[in-house]
Amino acid sequence: GYNSAVGGRTRISQILDAADGGRSFIGSTVTVCGWVRTVRAQKEFTFVKVNDGSTFREMQAVIEPGATGFDAISAQRAGASVRIDGRVVESEGAGQEVELSCASVEHSVKVLGGVDSATYPLAKKKHSIEYLRTIAHLRPRTNLIGAVTRVRSALAGATHRFFQDRGFLYIHTPIITTADCEGAGEMFRVMRTDDNEKATEPVAAWEAPKASAEDLAALEASKDQVRILKEAGTIGPDFEAAIAEMKRLKDVCGEKDLSSKERKQMEQAAKAAKEAAERAMKEKEFFGQPAYLTVSGQLAVENFCCSLGDVYTFGPTFRAETSNTTRHLAEFWMIEPEMAFADIFDDMDCAEAYIRHCASTILETCGPDLQFFTDKVDKDLVERLKLIANEPFKRMSYTEAVEVLQKAISDGDVKFEFEVAWGKELQTEHEKYLTDRLYHRPTIVYNYPKDCKAFYMRLNDDGKTVAAMDILCPGIGELVGGSQREERLEMLDRRIAEMGMNTEDLWWYRDLRQYGSVPHAGFGVGFERLVMLCTGVQNIRDVIPFPRYAGHAQF
Repeated sequence: GYNSAVGGRTRISQILDAADGGRSFIGSTVTVCGWVRTVRAQKEFTFVKVNDGSTFREMQAVIEPGATGFDAISAQRAGASVRIDGRVVESEGAGQEVELSCASVEHSVKVLGGVDSATYPLAKKKHSIEYLRTIAHLRPRTNLIGAVTRVRSALAGATHRFFQDRGFLYIHTPIITTADCEGAGEMFRVMRTDDNEKATEPVAAWEAPKASAEDLAALEASKDQVRILKEAGTIGPDFEAAIAEMKRLKDVCGEKDLSSKERKQMEQAAKAAKEAAERAMKEKEFFGQPAYLTVSGQLAVENFCCSLGDVYTFGPTFRAETSNTTRHLAEFWMIEPEMAFADIFDDMDCAEAYIRHCASTILETCGPDLQFFTDKVDKDLVERLKLIANEPFKRMSYTEAVEVLQKAISDGDVKFEFEVAWGKELQTEHEKYLTDRLYHRPTIVYNYPKDCKAFYMRLNDDGKTVAAMDILCPGIGELVGGSQREERLEMLDRRIAEMGMNTEDLWWYRDLRQYGSVPHAGFGVGFERLVMLCTGVQNIRDVIPFPRYAGHAQF
């Protein structure tokens, strides 16, 4: 390995994760480096447990006074970084097959970086996950985040192997885009900053202050009172008081007494100011037009699909929604394959195979981490992953799903907060009923009503549904969303118009339908939700290294 700074080292995983628990290393002298988890100093021995991040397991080292560095390590506490040269011996304690023995001057312990135990944020005691988010730079040293990170890394490798082994090309799609793939409008604007001159926002015409319904009603009543007093010929204090109250309420409601000439002049001035500000704004656009952080790489990767065949992209995406839930982030990663000459059934087959491949990979390669998650996070995790890896997914149309849910309601088996009706989106509670209570396995729902889905999904022959599919998973809900793409230009244009979008903004996307259009399909997988599925962790903020969400972008 690349460890010359410490004279070389053996990863702890190479020893403790070996099939024999490291017994084949007995008698060998090895060097391990890592961070101290615990130090238990006694008169004749000091017991040190070290973890280097390569495995969930910790290597125990028994340091005797004759070893070089005995006094230095005995004075250290959790968090210190060390290099230990010792002999692998059979462990006399429970929990590990082998340990390191440092018994003579030939063996040594070197403290690479000490800690002040009084200020070290990760004391031995258990910390809440909320607290750990405030020290995201140190939380990878904890059992939870270390295990999550190893599973996340294994899933990333599994993703690339799955698609590369099947002939897909990996495409790097842009992070900066001018297209809104989902049509949701919840995007981050990209602008150049200038320390000396802030970007000028367009100046809107004068608007009335937001008045309450009570104030508006009071103003109308006041106007009526003034009119009544006028018609009655009333003058004096009562009339003056009514006039004063009406003026006060006009100010509150933002109603100005302007002549038609004054109002026209004000509107013209506001319009001119707004146009000038918009021109200045456009001049400041680095790309010559508004640009945003992408919400999906799908539209871009479709370009390559329609030239090179099967492709995929795997990268960060962004959504400027303020949802403060356990399932949403402002920055997250997406896996998005696209397949040429494919339909919705190919799409479902590929997505199911991919998810099952990921589950199998984690079962095969992350045993110690899965044991931790099973013990501490989700006791059913391993069994659920085995079911995903080995059993075919349930498949049903959206119409069938609605009928099943409505029957469950009528039979008195379940009550939902949200209505179940054809044409309405399935809510999380509906999805969880299908996967967690009814079928107890991942369920693919397909052929959704067109009004529930994006413009690019292929319209079915019934004219009411589109060839879209979602994979719903126990404990997670929606994990995969995909569709056969609309390859017919006239149908695509119709859908764009129905959704109030501008065809000129998508001229390049439309070109794909004019020049050698082909049936094609694809899907997107939220990578963090996949990590949640494979770890049992329930909060999405704990399965990404540095979570970004509304009000939080530290580290």
